Amino acid sequence: MPIIKSFLTPDDLGKSLRQDVADGLTAFPKTLPPKWFYDERGSELFEEITRLEEYYPTRRERAILTERAAEIASLTGARTLLELGAGSGEKTRVLLDALAETLETYVPVDVSGDFLASAADQIAADHPDIRVQAVVADYERHLDQLPGGPRRLVAFLGGTIGNMEPADRVSFLGGLRATMGEDDALLIGADLVKAPQRLVRAYDDERGITAEFNRNVLHVINRELGADFVVPRFEHVAVWDSAEERIEMRLRSTQAQTVRVGALDLVVEFAAGEEMRTEISAKFRRERFASSMAAAGLRLDQWWTDKDRDFVLSLVRPAL
Repeated sequence: MPIIKSFLTPDDLGKSLRQDVADGLTAFPKTLPPKWFYDERGSELFEEITRLEEYYPTRRERAILTERAAEIASLTGARTLLELGAGSGEKTRVLLDALAETLETYVPVDVSGDFLASAADQIAADHPDIRVQAVVADYERHLDQLPGGPRRLVAFLGGTIGNMEPADRVSFLGGLRATMGEDDALLIGADLVKAPQRLVRAYDDERGITAEFNRNVLHVINRELGADFVVPRFEHVAVWDSAEERIEMRLRSTQAQTVRVGALDLVVEFAAGEEMRTEISAKFRRERFASSMAAAGLRLDQWWTDKDRDFVLSLVRPAL
């Protein structure tokens, strides 16, 4: 049976949600952090997104993992695998199999406790020789409190590194570097710059699953903070920002409307056509990626792409 530790109480989550929503809805332009997509329903929707034809990153990352897992195992000899934002752990199984000769402990970390517990139970059942220690945490807030371990490989997959603003990205990576020993390594998945049409399509699928996922954040706020968002009055928008080389997901108000957030005693006005940003997803070139690593005290050791050069898995080590 897996060990499950939580750094997040329902009260902690509630306080964080209240602060993020209060800050985001009173900002100009309005924003909401993407981490609040991922309640149980949001996590299910994202898993569905990863199977869409338009959404290539998951398939490309899995293909690279499958091709390079043995090499990753040989290069790292990891005894501890720590996965940030583990989700279902589906892709991680390739790593777990490849690391079978050396791996002792698997530590999946995610903010969604129920989803994490279910995935950890399944992995523990399938890998009885590995100690599974699941952690319910916000890895950005609790980075220095996460379990250590000998010869640790930290996996940060799915292109999540692109969801951070550049300064926040360097700060996060620097915090992660501070927890790493000289024998540790970091495996990061990142999406690469490509034709804007393909990128927009990946975040605006024909079936509308991504739109439902995007609007799910409004359901979360309604349920948890007593808000009265009329969800169908907000439409999903995905745009390419060529200057920043990133996709932005937004929710556009289809009419002038007033929203009340009861738990915050907050009244928010939306103009017709006003857009609220809910996610950024930066796309990388090798030079930009390596620069972010160097700024955080890390060095790029390996750079593996799929055959179409859509996505990259990189192995990063502490700069000594």
